[in-house]
Amino acid sequence: MNIFADTSGLFALLVENDYMYVRARGNFNYFAENNVQLVTSSFVLLETTALLQSRIGLPPVNDFNTKILPLLEIVWVDDKWYARAMQRLLAQSKRDISLVDCLSFEIMETLQIECAFAFDKHFEENGFTIAAFHNPDK
Repeated sequence: MNIFADTSGLFALLVENDYMYVRARGNFNYFAENNVQLVTSSFVLLETTALLQSRIGLPPVNDFNTKILPLLEIVWVDDKWYARAMQRLLAQSKRDISLVDCLSFEIMETLQIECAFAFDKHFEENGFTIAAFHNPDK
């Protein structure tokens, strides 16, 4: 099974004081135990790195780069992916959705990935499910 990894899921996974950390760790453990392949984009890598660096510092960037990145299948963005994402962004005509999100949706649709490791409402608003394999109440 393939699941798309979004910045919101990856950030929560690496930041212990993030309010979604427990859920992110539980989901990530489930992925490892069940041979789930996490797919992401080079734009998500850039966004996650920038967010970690600006909010937390370089040690989490290093952890992301050395521990998480090798586990991801990465779709590297070229001019065609960029054009598709930009077209979707302009068609949605909403200020609160990002180009990175639009690219993620394009990749998910193309690769027929229905589920995202994310804590971003935009995925559900665009017809995808959010990974919920971990119940923190258990």
